Parts: sequence; C-alpha cells; structure tokens
Amino acid sequence: MRVLVFGQTGQVARELARRVPDGITARFLGRDAADLSDPDACAAAISDCDAVINAAAWTAVDKAEADEAAATVVNGAAPAAMAGVCAGRGLPFLHISSDYVFDGAGKYAFAPNHAAAPLGAYGRSKLAGELGVLAAGGRSLILRTSWVFSAHGANFVKTMLRLGAERPDLRVVADQVGGPTPAAAIADALYLSARAMAEGAQGGVHHFSGAPDVAWADFARAIMARAGLACRIEDISSAAYPTPARRPANSRLDCSSFESAFGLTRPDWRAGLDLVLQELGYAA
Repeated sequence: MRVLVFGQTGQVARELARRVPDGITARFLGRDAADLSDPDACAAAISDCDAVINAAAWTAVDKAEADEAAATVVNGAAPAAMAGVCAGRGLPFLHISSDYVFDGAGKYAFAPNHAAAPLGAYGRSKLAGELGVLAAGGRSLILRTSWVFSAHGANFVKTMLRLGAERPDLRVVADQVGGPTPAAAIADALYLSARAMAEGAQGGVHHFSGAPDVAWADFARAIMARAGLACRIEDISSAAYPTPARRPANSRLDCSSFESAFGLTRPDWRAGLDLVLQELGYAA
C-alpha cells in the first residue's frame, strides 16, 4: 500500500516517517514540494498513491489571530483541495483536526457530532478545513486530537523541560483540561485507519486523544516528576496567563467512536511521555 503524506518536519509527520508499518510505503512532501499556502499546488502533487494523509498545518495558535486569512488558506483551503482530488480518484483522505473547533464549555467530553463553535482564528481555520474536506464528498477521515507532544519541534513537554531545568518554580494554568496525545500514537492511528479505509472501511469524523484527561498544571507536574526535575508547579487561572488567542477550558474528547470503528483505544499519555523523555535523555 502506498501512502502519500503532506508534511515532513511537524511532530506527527516525523513520527509517520519513523513508524511506517510493514506492507506500507510512505512518501513525504515537505514545503518545497507542496506548500499549503498554495492549495492548487497541493492538489497537483497528489499522484502514485493508495491513500493520502495530511499531516501539515498552521499550528501557531496565537499568530493565527494576527493573520487569520493566511491560516485559513493553510488549514482550510489546502486540505479541501487535497480532498477534492482524492474524492475524484476514489482515494481515502485522512486529515488531522483539533479540539479548538469547540468552545470548551462544560466538563463533559465532546462527541464528534457536537456543534462546533471555535473561540478564535485558529479554531475557525481548522473548522474551515473540516467543512471543505466533508464537502468534497469522498471517503475521508477527520481525526480531531489535542495537546500533541513528542521529542520533536515545539510543544508543551519540551517547554516544561527547558524551563524546569532553569527555574525553581513555574506558574501553569490549572483550569484547562484535556488529553495530552503522543504524536507517535497519532501516527499509528493514521496508518491503521488508512489501511482499513483502503480495504473499504468508512471514515467520518472521529476523536483520538490521550488518557487520562488532565489539567495543564498536573501534566506539568507529571513531566517534572518523571524527568527527575525539582521544579515546583504553582496553579494559576487562565485569566492570570492571558494569550492573544483564547484557549478552550474543556478539551476533553469522546474517543469511543474511533475505538468502535477502528479498534484502537486512547493511548496512555504517561507511557508516551516516558518514551519521549527517554529519547530526550531523561531517566523516566
């Protein structure tokens, strides 16, 4: 099976490159070969494959507030163009989306069919991508996830490790709750889904995030403890840490439909964290 992957340097794309299963060959398109700011070029790059995974995106949440138009091209128009080509050729198209399409209200886990209500530009751009993919009418999988981390790129785990080694204490938001998700687990889920869809399985909109759900501050405590850092974490409110983009207070995702459709349970982020720490040289 031949899988074409949009993305090369992002967290999930790098894990997709490292975790190609037996029976699958994967080809990766970086920005030089397919720039998501040019949707037509992305569409034209699709060839010689049995399934397409879009693992590239605009992920700078705060910068999207200042340039929503550009973020919407990358996160909205580009995947819609890819999905259109895939629909015309009968190819499964797999696309990563985000908990930011929801407003974060309440304390329940959002089901895939819950009404979207993004709080900011990044969430609106991701929702635009979802709607464009669905409108293409092909066999597609929209996989919403949250709080992605790995040993690569910029993410919360690496930020906490850097600051935790420099400072005796850190103030971390404690009123935002969600599921930290190892990029490696997302990569495995995408390959599993791509193979199943190539064999006739349906896609749809599903959720896939790590378990158990946790507040950012408690996640930070786990990072420090498992990395052997003495940095103390102080709980603060979101109001005490203002950012250009509003973050959802509730990023819990109901992942039961993905488990039912593809047989994969939520990954334990603690096990994923230990593997990342080992890769980064910490004795987890």
